[in-house]
Amino acid sequence: MGDKERDELEAGYENFKIGALIHDARIEKGMTQEQLAEKVGTTKSYISKIENNVKEARISTLQKIVELGFGGHLELSIKLW
Repeated sequence: MGDKERDELEAGYENFKIGALIHDARIEKGMTQEQLAEKVGTTKSYISKIENNVKEARISTLQKIVELGFGGHLELSIKLW
């Protein structure tokens, strides 16, 4: 597999992981997509697209979802090899 293909695959995996994390957190909080969207100030459709990896979310949007929607705190890290 070439570098470009590997990069695209890894990017797709990261998007999938983020969508799955949001989905799991929402379920754990006992919320519907509509309830989460209302708290965050967006639409149910947008939340669904993020969870199903149809749409990539900006970091600012992820922060709103985590902080306003779930009452949590978003942490990011960078690992250099």
